[in-house]
Amino acid sequence: MHARLQPKIVDDMNRPAERVLEWWQYQQIFLTDKRISAGVDFWQAHRDELQRVSAEEGVPPQYIVAILGAETYYGRITGSYRVLDALSTLAFDYPPRARYFRSELEQFLVLTHEEKIDPLVVKGSYAGAMGPLQFMPSAYLRYGVDGNGDGLRNLFTDWDDIFASVAHYLHQCGWQAGGPVVADVTIDPGATFQIDPSNLTLDETVDGLNAQGVRVQGDVPGSARVVLLLAEQQDGPTYRVGFNNFHALTRYNHSALYAMAVDALAQAIAQRLNPSSQGVTPPATPTAKSAGNADRSGRSTR
Repeated sequence: MHARLQPKIVDDMNRPAERVLEWWQYQQIFLTDKRISAGVDFWQAHRDELQRVSAEEGVPPQYIVAILGAETYYGRITGSYRVLDALSTLAFDYPPRARYFRSELEQFLVLTHEEKIDPLVVKGSYAGAMGPLQFMPSAYLRYGVDGNGDGLRNLFTDWDDIFASVAHYLHQCGWQAGGPVVADVTIDPGATFQIDPSNLTLDETVDGLNAQGVRVQGDVPGSARVVLLLAEQQDGPTYRVGFNNFHALTRYNHSALYAMAVDALAQAIAQRLNPSSQGVTPPATPTAKSAGNADRSGRSTR
């Protein structure tokens, strides 16, 4: 076997940023002037392709751009580990998730065979995520979309395929065109709410939180299902709520911090590109999907 085990990968798996940082620290990684400006430039360079995909899937361009910005700095930093080494190490030397990574190793070998890719040269993250989107092998196989009709699914260098695949993923995870993502809340004196910072389930409603003294800001239906979020600041806790589209973002990476960062980056990029805009501009109504894309669903998490 040509795989080389890498002990450092196990160390990295045990200390992901989402587990060791508070929100005020985590957001500093993503909400930099440099990353926002690079996102604006990237959007402008691919405006037509992004608008087309947005119209097809109902996902605003800024969220497609922000995921790419958060994952790989718009495709610039895609990982330096051989995927074969990363997946083999985790499959055999990381007992907590060995079964999952053995499956991903199998899927990687299937993927490289089907897409005619040399498995010895593909590089990615320490967890085996690949390309600008950092898709795991099973996600590539289930989710990869031929965005330009050339008969190939190239999620390494073909931006048409990359944009189509991330938007298709969010759409399949329940993204609702024009729907809210995150809203601020205010807390009444004496409010009696409880919060589980690890919870990602939409287990509350706007009305239900209002009854507990948690006032959701903005014009949203009282019946809207939400999850209460902790956004820890240097001077103490603040709170937000995430809606259905927030939940879709957490399917990409099962972390509230990650989803809040993507939302904040998307908003900052859109505002920088169009300073007169107020919030997110809804995309066009999604068009009917082609039969070739309709059966692709599910993305394995890192």
